Amino acid sequence: MGKFRLRSKSKYLLIFISILILVITLQSNEILFYPSNLKIIKGENKDLNISFPFSVDDNTEKGIVDTIYNEGSNGLNKSLTLNGVDKGQTNLELKLLGLIPIKNYNVNVVDRPMVVPGGNAIGVRMNTKGVLVVAVTDIIDTSGNRVSPARNAGLKVGDSIIEINGEKIVSSEQVVDILNESKDKEVELLVLRNKGEFKTLSSPIKCLQDNAYRLGIWVRDKTSGIGTMTFYHEESDTFGALGHGITDVDTGKLLNVEKGLIMNAKISEVEQGQKGTPGEIRGVFYKTDDVLGEIEINTDFGIFGSLIDNNGEIKNSEKIPIGFKEEVEIGKAHIYTTLDGEEVGKYDIEIIKLENQQESSQKSMTIEITDEDLLKKTGGIVQGMSGSPIIQNGKLIGAVTHVFVNEPTKGYGLYIEWMLDNCDRP
Repeated sequence: MGKFRLRSKSKYLLIFISILILVITLQSNEILFYPSNLKIIKGENKDLNISFPFSVDDNTEKGIVDTIYNEGSNGLNKSLTLNGVDKGQTNLELKLLGLIPIKNYNVNVVDRPMVVPGGNAIGVRMNTKGVLVVAVTDIIDTSGNRVSPARNAGLKVGDSIIEINGEKIVSSEQVVDILNESKDKEVELLVLRNKGEFKTLSSPIKCLQDNAYRLGIWVRDKTSGIGTMTFYHEESDTFGALGHGITDVDTGKLLNVEKGLIMNAKISEVEQGQKGTPGEIRGVFYKTDDVLGEIEINTDFGIFGSLIDNNGEIKNSEKIPIGFKEEVEIGKAHIYTTLDGEEVGKYDIEIIKLENQQESSQKSMTIEITDEDLLKKTGGIVQGMSGSPIIQNGKLIGAVTHVFVNEPTKGYGLYIEWMLDNCDRP
């Protein structure tokens, strides 16, 4: 009986030690923490460190990637060099002890995009697709009854009304006119909700207050503001700006674009940010015929469209390469932004934290303003700086997106890769 207990204890101790060794091994192997999708730039190399007991099965297609194994100093570590030969996709498979599949890596060889970094202040004017419902309310009818035709028809805050009785809606004034012409006759509404459309019926009610016919909704059809250009990509004739989407101030919903423009803006005033109160850049748009570009889409990762730039100031500027997310490092970087008039300034920052994001997501990195001149002018990151390009090691790696309200010297940045992935262009 005593020998049996001893053997059982030894067995469990051996299992525990094996698990402990495996955990330590997993933590010490960098390759396990590489993203499943590896980007390699055509004509460049990427080194992968591999430690025992792991190995890589080379399933790469010749002509896309060349693989070179370099023995480590102790024989247990190997450096695998992947050379991007030509554009295309191939695969690597990570195995434990050469037998057990652990992880697959999709290797994508791509050209490194070249872009013109922004930093210039822009005025943004955007018309929504249809009209956005910002409130659903009750109406007191001429009999003194409290009713809500919109609520009964299933309308919600954040919906967009894009047609009434088959007529395309472009303004809030148009909605008022159609309802008063229809009087108490039932109208058919085409509604956009979460990228899906549906139809519903509703009958306007004559309002006791002003004898006008209403559905019990407040709507908005346009928005405007100041932001910062992030990049211009010549091959696709695409600009990207803001680093985040334009949302309605009342609903918090991302606005659907029907028509939008960006224009050159001149910064006239900067309100400093303080703990608990975000600062703001204030500016004025140039005359409306000095259009810089047309907004085509509004996404969670910025606004995008075609650059017009008739004077050629941006299109003829110097291009730099982008840096992919795995190339971004904790440490020094700088941003371009405009704080006075039209002059783009260069300001030092520190990247203090990076997020290992496998898919498009906001808040990719935490940044801190270290430039004394910028801190003196703004107190840190302020509204209107969103979209300011982040440059590190001569590459455009991201864009400023949000400020920490209680710590305005710090904020978030977005990987430039996510902006390019969401611009809906090649």
